[in-house]
Amino acid sequence: MLEREDCHPYSMAAVLLALAIFNKSLYNNNPIIHSMIHTWKQIKTAFNLKPISLLLPIAKNPTFAASSLDGAFSTWIRSDNDPILTEGDIAIGSEDERNANPCTSQDCKWLKNADGKVYVPYYIANHYSDREKAIIIRGLESFSSFSCIFFRPTQSGDHEWLSIESNNGCSSFVGRRGGKQVVSLARSGCLYHGTVQHELLHALGFNHEQTRSDRDNHIRVMLQNVKAGKEHNFRKVATLNQGTPYDYNSVMQYRKNAFSKNNQPTMVPIPDPNVSFGNAKEMSHNDKVRLNTLYKCCKC
Repeated sequence: MLEREDCHPYSMAAVLLALAIFNKSLYNNNPIIHSMIHTWKQIKTAFNLKPISLLLPIAKNPTFAASSLDGAFSTWIRSDNDPILTEGDIAIGSEDERNANPCTSQDCKWLKNADGKVYVPYYIANHYSDREKAIIIRGLESFSSFSCIFFRPTQSGDHEWLSIESNNGCSSFVGRRGGKQVVSLARSGCLYHGTVQHELLHALGFNHEQTRSDRDNHIRVMLQNVKAGKEHNFRKVATLNQGTPYDYNSVMQYRKNAFSKNNQPTMVPIPDPNVSFGNAKEMSHNDKVRLNTLYKCCKC
């Protein structure tokens, strides 16, 4: 039986191709070559090889509901270099942070400049295509149209910045961390306007809507439908809420069957279970009000 570590299938393919090109008679008459062809077919079957695509899939619809992140990140395989995640896309530095909200224990806001604006430096990794960068930049620039938040490219002398990279899935730390702060927007699955805004709101200090301190007055969490080991994603956080009501239309609200083990709802609105939620394609009015209130912007 062939073992996968015996040889690399594409290496053998290259040998066969070279022989076919440079010595046709040897290719046609040599039984060794025919044996190699037979072996190649076995390897192809063993590896279940498929045609190679040199282009990664990217978003076709620029307005994707950020709440469907719970489906996107569930397919990623975490590597040793990836941050620990809680609530699906919130990065934390250690397991000790899983049950604590860093923004309630320290100042996690980005600093305001003397001109009243909050400048957040960013760097976009060069592995994105021009089209992909345009989606990211559109999300970055959208904040300045309704708030005092201005994302700008990094400059010499910046000591803290967002590094936007295509890592495993979509994720961000909550609030300002200092130094290089990674926001992961994978090329396959995360390049949608609402998703970009969602992760940037995390970086600015915001949590998910369904973890609000008053969420039990607005949604009922159905733990019996939650995947084993994923219950912590529904813990409540001591959020400030900025004087705004619970917002089913928030870009930070996950869909009703997030982390479901049986495709049944894990969250049910109350008192009206028929209220639609988790379908936001961009920030809601309340999302903008909260941002302006937290950073004491003049716009609202």
